[in-house]
Amino acid sequence: MTLRYLQKWHGAGNDFLVEVIEHGTAPWWDAERARAVCDRATGVGADGLLLATVGSDVTMVLYNADGSRAEMSGNGIRCLAAAVRRSTRGTWDALDVVTDAGVRRVSLTGDRDEGEGSVEMGAVATGPGPTGTLGVAAVGNPHVVVMDDPTWSVEDRARLARAWSDELGGANVEFITPVTEQRIELRVFERGVGWTLACGTGSCAVAAVAREHGLCGDAVTVGNPGGDLTVRLDGDRATLGGPVAFVANVEWRAT
Repeated sequence: MTLRYLQKWHGAGNDFLVEVIEHGTAPWWDAERARAVCDRATGVGADGLLLATVGSDVTMVLYNADGSRAEMSGNGIRCLAAAVRRSTRGTWDALDVVTDAGVRRVSLTGDRDEGEGSVEMGAVATGPGPTGTLGVAAVGNPHVVVMDDPTWSVEDRARLARAWSDELGGANVEFITPVTEQRIELRVFERGVGWTLACGTGSCAVAAVAREHGLCGDAVTVGNPGGDLTVRLDGDRATLGGPVAFVANVEWRAT
């Protein structure tokens, strides 16, 4: 039996388990163990597992709930930075994090248990998407943006999301409903997870693709099911903002 000490955090309902470890610690996590701890029935339960390695740099590794690796998460990286600050009793308000998608700067306000954060997400690359979609976007990870249809059932959307994702070799799928030029409502079917309450990279993808279609301007609030996220576009570069909140310390007995 092995005990792992984790923190649970969420950003607009997008929840993560975070383990903060020192540089040089022997690797322990793999896809099977990540899948086990993220299981909502037999594990702790989360949309993903974040591993923060603290040394001369802070690095992030992200496992989806199904054990697959993801390159980036806009909500997850805010949770990871907050967990590192809480674990190390840091007093800083900005942190550079090395991810599989490159270095990202995270800024935090509030106390050690909750607050707001923003992330410099880098360039968003857009392009034409499969038939029936508005387009695709890469935000360190792949996305498909779709105009929602109120006649679709939840099952219809899940079926379409899986088909579009498979067509592109794996992608997150965002179903959008524009409300005004400053607000878009979002439902997201996340690669390796399924329906989630929020997606940070997806919100950036939505903003970039929607702007190309004249549906929003450079600044937009994206209403995720779990809460609002904000996206500011400067050319092709995006900055994501949103809440972050500590849930619990977790002692997980692993076998």
